[in-house]
This record gives sequence, C-alpha cells and structure tokens, in this order.
Amino acid sequence: MLKPQDRPQQIQKWYDRLAPLAANARQQLQQIETPRLVRRSGCTLAPDGSLRMTLLWQAYAIDPQGFAIRRADTGQAPTEFTQALILTYLVTADGTPPSGGWIAYRDLPDGMFYAQAFRGYAENRLTRELGDEGLDGRERFCRAAQRLGGRPIDIGDAGYAFQLLPRASLAAVYWLGDEDFPSRASVLFEDTAPHYLSTDGLAVLGSHMVNALLDNAGE
Repeated sequence: MLKPQDRPQQIQKWYDRLAPLAANARQQLQQIETPRLVRRSGCTLAPDGSLRMTLLWQAYAIDPQGFAIRRADTGQAPTEFTQALILTYLVTADGTPPSGGWIAYRDLPDGMFYAQAFRGYAENRLTRELGDEGLDGRERFCRAAQRLGGRPIDIGDAGYAFQLLPRASLAAVYWLGDEDFPSRASVLFEDTAPHYLSTDGLAVLGSHMVNALLDNAGE
C-alpha cells in the first residue's frame, strides 16, 4: 500500500473522510452479537474465537471483544488506514448477497462528485504506467492480474475480478485502443459493494488494487 507521505492529495482526503467512521466503529460493533456480525460480513469464526477476513490479499484476525486487529500471519497490528478500512467494512456490512453485476465509480453513491479524481488516480494511472502500446499493455495487465489470482470476466479486451473483501469484489478491465483512441483501463465495482463499504472506502480499495496490479506487471 502507499505510504502516508506518498499518497496523492485526493487519496488522502478519501482516507480522512473514513477516519470519523472508523473512530466510532468499535463502539458500534460491540453492540452486535458475534454470530450476527459473521452473517452480515462474511467473516469466518476461528477456533480461537477471533474473526478472520482477508483485505487486499492479506488475512487479518479481529478480536470480537475490543475489535483489535492483527495480521493473521505475523500478529502485528496493521496501519491505521488498514484498520479504518476493516472497521468501516464490518460496521457497514448488512448481509446483502453479492450480485455479480458491475458498475463504474461514478455510479456509486455520490460517486459522480469524485469520479474525475478517481479516474486520474486509479484508471488513468493504470493505463499510463502499464503503457498504452496496445497488445504489450494488455499483456502486462493480464500478467499482473493472473499473478494476483484474478478471475477472468467477459468485459473489455481483458477483464479480471478480485475478491478484495469477503463480500466485495472489484474488477479491472483493459480496453485496446486503435488509430483513433488510445488504450484505456477501467476499475469496476460490484453493484452491491455500497452495502459493505462507503464510497470513500471503495475509492481507497480501488487505488490499492491498481497499486497491486502495477507492482505485479513486471517480468
């Protein structure tokens, strides 16, 4: 994930708007019985009584009493931003079944207000750093998506879905250009995603998915 000093201003604003939600989340979550929280969020209950979930390919353990969060592999506490995403997910989750339908960022609640910023920091950046040289850019895109375990979807010239939270998937799509239009990339959201994370949180999630794709696009 991006380090705090490396975040573009708009991404930092998305994080900042998550902060007040996360600040109250632990108190709200303590009012929800653990079995109900498991049903709503899609987390699993481990033998030690902790809740388990994966965010952006990393597994976490959550104490259902005080909702302290640790990495499942090292036991270390994740960054405050990761904790904010997890807590916001848990408190927002309402158990709506995932649909498998896809929408653009602008179609999320209030997404139109920040669609241009998201396009610049996520979609345009993905195209620019992969390269828009047609088949070469698509090859790098596919290589990265396959390394991350993406599930192929029938959208664009190459599309992959990623299960980034227990009940929230995002997709990345590559569209080949031609003599009139350059290649471009899109980030899509499962249309039930707003039942699990705020629009700001989904923007952060999308930006980190793009980071992961770019990190895995090399030879």
